Amino acid sequence: MRQVHVENISKAIAEAVIEANTNLPGDIKDALQGALERESLASASNCLQIILENAQIAVCEKVALCQDTGLVAVNIELGQEVHIVGGELEGAVNQGIRDGYQRGYLRKSVVNDPFDRINTGDNTPAIIHIHLVAGDGLHMTVFPKGAGSENMGQLAMLKPSAGMEGVKKFILKVVREAGGNPCPPIIVGVGVGGNMEKAALLAKQALFREVGQKSSRPELAAIEEEMLVQINAMGIGVQGLGGDTTALAVNIETYPTHIACLPVAVSLGCHCTRRVTVDL
Repeated sequence: MRQVHVENISKAIAEAVIEANTNLPGDIKDALQGALERESLASASNCLQIILENAQIAVCEKVALCQDTGLVAVNIELGQEVHIVGGELEGAVNQGIRDGYQRGYLRKSVVNDPFDRINTGDNTPAIIHIHLVAGDGLHMTVFPKGAGSENMGQLAMLKPSAGMEGVKKFILKVVREAGGNPCPPIIVGVGVGGNMEKAALLAKQALFREVGQKSSRPELAAIEEEMLVQINAMGIGVQGLGGDTTALAVNIETYPTHIACLPVAVSLGCHCTRRVTVDL
């Protein structure tokens, strides 16, 4: 049994939320640079240059990539041989977010209740998913997501007869209706299967995958590529102002489901889809 103290968890989470909000992941930078090199519309090229310059300023000046520093989701894989000491896990995670947002001068965007809407003042509580796994590891992915992209996600409970064509139509519908609102170029996370909440979780987890890393299932990888081509053919473009690149990637995750169900969820990540993983 390996012991992990809550103070170490809080410290790691605090550093991770600052890192996530100020340093764009390398795979997304590379994808944006590639989009810039391929772009044929001058105004879209200019927007991409500004996005890349903004990312450079953020990391150099240690300021937020975006004024919307998001509601933080934390995905935790907790080894069954780990014993948390000095407190409890969720409290430690929230304390880390509290400390990181204060120390990093990051905007606090969480309200205490969907109806009262009084700001909690520290960007907590987080959305925390804990998965018990084998071993003695503690693997945490921090995912701050702003409302501009989060508000554009959709979920549908399709009939099984809709099949893959129904899923593809729904993906395209969600992106078309979102337009420029999620600050494209976007990453399109798709979850298919499970039940209603599982599909939504799969769609969000699909955004964790690095840009360019296709599904391990060849048939799904082909659909990801097909959807990416069709989405970019829409012409929504950078920031919704037109051009060749609306999406950087389409990532699809699946899970077994009920014989009478075909749940599908689409979660859109903006051009600064932020994610940091830490291991303790």
